[in-house]
Amino acid sequence: MNAVIQFWSNLPVIVQTIVKGLAVIGVIFPIGGACSLVERKVSAWMQGRPGPSRAIPFWFAWVPVIGPFLQRLGVFHLMADGGKMFFKEDPVPGHVNKFYFTIAPLVAMIPALTTVTAVPFGAYLNDAQPQQLVPVVLANLDIGILAVFAVSSLGVYALILAGWASNSKYPFLGGVRASAQLISYELSMTLSVLPVFLWVNAPGGSGSLSLFNVVQAQSGTWHGFTTDSLGGVWYLFMMPVSAVVFLVSLFAETNRLPFDMAEGEADLVGGFHTEYGALKWGLFFVAEYAHMLVGSGVFVLLFLGGWNPLPWLPLSTLAGWLHVTQLPLVLGVLSIAIFLGKTLFFIFVFMWVRWTVPRFRYDQVMKLGWQKLLPLAIGNLIVYAAGIAIHDLQLGWLAWLALVAASFAAAWFALILPEKKATL
Repeated sequence: MNAVIQFWSNLPVIVQTIVKGLAVIGVIFPIGGACSLVERKVSAWMQGRPGPSRAIPFWFAWVPVIGPFLQRLGVFHLMADGGKMFFKEDPVPGHVNKFYFTIAPLVAMIPALTTVTAVPFGAYLNDAQPQQLVPVVLANLDIGILAVFAVSSLGVYALILAGWASNSKYPFLGGVRASAQLISYELSMTLSVLPVFLWVNAPGGSGSLSLFNVVQAQSGTWHGFTTDSLGGVWYLFMMPVSAVVFLVSLFAETNRLPFDMAEGEADLVGGFHTEYGALKWGLFFVAEYAHMLVGSGVFVLLFLGGWNPLPWLPLSTLAGWLHVTQLPLVLGVLSIAIFLGKTLFFIFVFMWVRWTVPRFRYDQVMKLGWQKLLPLAIGNLIVYAAGIAIHDLQLGWLAWLALVAASFAAAWFALILPEKKATL
């Protein structure tokens, strides 16, 4: 293991960068295609039908048991779809702006592939310091969450560019909807994670926006019914409002139902990608699944303990139980498996919601973002900022009681406050 690390460290930086880039592309593209297949199987399961189950190569059809089993799973449809995307005729309508029409799918892929580099997806114990965890990440940035938000927000330009370059009214309306929706929900998403980093960064410290540090802050053990046990609580249970706001905003940011206003078939034919076909069309959806994957991974890191298997059961403790503390490769694979398991569960949740909740109207989407989610995120930030101050200053139970009373009073007032009806 040390020889492999030493060999990697001695490689030129440009070679390391190229290898990392190819690794990202080699992972994201197959996962995007697999998610497309899984979504069709999940939708079929929910609607009581078999889904993709016909395709099989002629040279594999004779294999007993395994061949029919894989055929029923539909795994060969992934090969068929990939081949079709690459070799299908690529139509370019004569009325489009060809240059921007062509680069829009590539612009969609760049943020999707770039944000993956700043998301840690596993960890292993350092050989020199056996109790120190080292993240498995392509770029271990101290401003991890800021980098993810900054780069992922650039994805909206691809939708706007595709809609505008199509020179058609339905794609243009889809691009306009996408820009308004993503800007609206980015505010709530950003505000929802601030309580997490307020809690992680102790007063007087250097401060960090590292996603790895957030997971470390959720890696404590049980110390009885004391405040020391808070270090092992996943933030889903400690900050449920932040988790809900982040998850709802994530649905809107990835243009998934019930927030797929940019591609609503009922009123926009196909939205921003109406004029696209073949590989260009497929790139948009690979980018969408990549954003879903990264967003789900960030949610797991922020609110579900990352690669820690259970609350109060950190990865280092599990490594001791399994006697793999001195096997960094085995521990790294184990941590990646735990992280991917949680992430893929949320990919399933995305698909589950798509076939369960009906699509919102556009005015409902804007109302939810600006009048409901944003005030809730602001109020949540104020409550947790006050709670963290009470905890750090040790103001006592009277201050906690006052904060709880004020929070319930504000929530009650917001619920009973009548909405002003629009008048013509």
